[in-house]
Amino acid sequence: MKKAKSTKSIAILQYNSPVTLTFVILSFLAVLLGYITKNASTTLLFSTYPSSLVDPLTYFRLFGHVLGHANWSHYAGNMVLFLVLGPLLEEKYGSKTLLRMFIITALISGLIYMIFFPQSVLLGASGIVFMMIVLSSAAGMREGKIPLTLILVVIVYLGGEITDSLGVSDGIAHMAHIAGGMCGAAFGFLWAKRKK
Repeated sequence: MKKAKSTKSIAILQYNSPVTLTFVILSFLAVLLGYITKNASTTLLFSTYPSSLVDPLTYFRLFGHVLGHANWSHYAGNMVLFLVLGPLLEEKYGSKTLLRMFIITALISGLIYMIFFPQSVLLGASGIVFMMIVLSSAAGMREGKIPLTLILVVIVYLGGEITDSLGVSDGIAHMAHIAGGMCGAAFGFLWAKRKK
């Protein structure tokens, strides 16, 4: 009588969401570098603020600010939601499309802060996180139908950000959150139109 072979397999780690995971790793390295340089690198590379248009780092910071975080808790707070939403959105929209959404959201929020809030420094991925929150609630959008989840997310999250930002200086980039949420809604509508 022959013995049956064991069919146990070894679990292998999979880099399942390359854009999401790469972003998380780059953000971690930016935070680590910030600790090593006592935040000099965070200010120089990973924050956006008004600076000379002839300085090449001005343009890098317009995008790189989303990788920078003030400290570990700022990073962890953003990355938890990032890791929950990113793989789902990357699977639905594709890595290249999601990366484009990140880049557009980073540029818009960076420009808003440079132009309209010149006294402020912007850093962190929360604008992109808000974009992802609203985009994920728009994921079920069909022709001529707006998901109730999208409406509720806009009311709860973006409404809260708008009221929190009125006359309060709490160090939170409310306008980046609002801009990110609006980008998420726009991307959701554009994707639904494209799918018609």
